[in-house]
Amino acid sequence: MTRQSVYIGALAVFLIASVMTVTSIVKPRWISWDSETPSGQHVHFTYGLHRRCSSLTGTCEYFPHTQDCHNDRYFCSMWRSVGFLMSFAVVIEGMTLIAFIVVLAGGKQKREQGWTVVSGLLLLSGLIQCAGMALIAFLYENDDRFFPGWKLDISWILCTTSWSILVFLAGGIAASAFLLPSEGGYELIPDTEREEE
Repeated sequence: MTRQSVYIGALAVFLIASVMTVTSIVKPRWISWDSETPSGQHVHFTYGLHRRCSSLTGTCEYFPHTQDCHNDRYFCSMWRSVGFLMSFAVVIEGMTLIAFIVVLAGGKQKREQGWTVVSGLLLLSGLIQCAGMALIAFLYENDDRFFPGWKLDISWILCTTSWSILVFLAGGIAASAFLLPSEGGYELIPDTEREEE
């Protein structure tokens, strides 16, 4: 297995993880609540990073509103911090994509030395997403608005899966840099004149 095939495989898996990251931001399903009224009507509420949806109104609205924050600024600050962290992670993922392209297009030397940049960016993005995921889990466990019946939903799972993949890729690329032999290429021609003297 060559370093080029490691980078190409890692790039493919990275793109899948990036789609998961963007989907977790766009889809308003970080925390949800399902219930049924005594009349049998299904009620569904979901919270996303930037929108809150309700099956009662059939609409989604911006979240958190300023009125949501008058009594509980701590919750709003934490929730908005997660939105910032996830957006920042996408920016880092964009930089990682550029690093992958530069390393793959740069030749043998870039592939042998570029692992530090690519692994570092993958790890940074994974850690940022991990922090966002942990903040949501903390709010889910400790905020009074999430009483029994609420659950961590698909966006939280996508984020968790994405950062896990990114950290795994960072470790895999770093390991391949140490474990794989150097790619074949030009070898130095021995200096015969010096050998004769």
